[in-house]
Amino acid sequence: MPSSHAKRHQSSIKPTLFGVFEKLTGKRTPLLAVRGQPRQRLHFDAADFSAIYAIGDIHGCYSKLLEAERKIFEDFSRCTGTALIVMLGDYVDRGSSSKDVVEHLCKPTPENIKQVTLCGNHDDAFLRLLEEPGLFPSWYRFAGMETLKSYGIDVTYLLKHGSKRAIERAISDAIPAHHKKLLAEMPSMVTVGDIVFVHAGIRPGIALSEQRDRDLFWIREPFLTRGPELPLLVVHGHTPVAQPFFGNGRIAIDTGAFATGKLTVLRIMNRQAIVLR
Repeated sequence: MPSSHAKRHQSSIKPTLFGVFEKLTGKRTPLLAVRGQPRQRLHFDAADFSAIYAIGDIHGCYSKLLEAERKIFEDFSRCTGTALIVMLGDYVDRGSSSKDVVEHLCKPTPENIKQVTLCGNHDDAFLRLLEEPGLFPSWYRFAGMETLKSYGIDVTYLLKHGSKRAIERAISDAIPAHHKKLLAEMPSMVTVGDIVFVHAGIRPGIALSEQRDRDLFWIREPFLTRGPELPLLVVHGHTPVAQPFFGNGRIAIDTGAFATGKLTVLRIMNRQAIVLR
């Protein structure tokens, strides 16, 4: 499946880059739990699309998202049929423009493009906050202030001068209903033939029907070392890599856009996977 033109070495995660992301593992936050209601899982036939594109973790990098889409539209303009774009989750937090990213994802795509916005652990946690405002203290320690700031909420001021109720009211008033609807309707997995797209990965050797949303959003090991241990290819984000990684039944494309400025786009066409430069 992977093209010989693509990077095949993980080149380990750079220590300085990985340090930025260590707090994203969720090991010290109750937000590791996911919403009680299981999310939808989508299934398509490989013949449905002449090309498939996947975009790594966006994390509030709106301008990078627009650049990535321009790359895709330009690339697919030379093709016929229908393309599938799979967003791999984590649209909010870290970067400065989460609101703009979510608003953009609510917009329709061109007629020959089908888009799937998978749910990431940060998106699921944000929705949990909207549904359970009392989670704000733990959510804030996990996510920081960038997302709420992008919605016009002065978190620093409210933490210093406001009450708990004032913070909860500000969040409720600032987030549009259609943003909450998008977050609630995001699927946790999409399969196209024998290719699986998820945010974080899967539990090795476990049938897809038995995978838990919690693992699809949060897993690192043993998936990163062992791969899926199933006859399929998993395309995922969540764990940052210095360069897109191709190996052991998986392709990792979270290149830490908010920290590095690099939002990776993967194209799969004729069962060949390449990174669009």
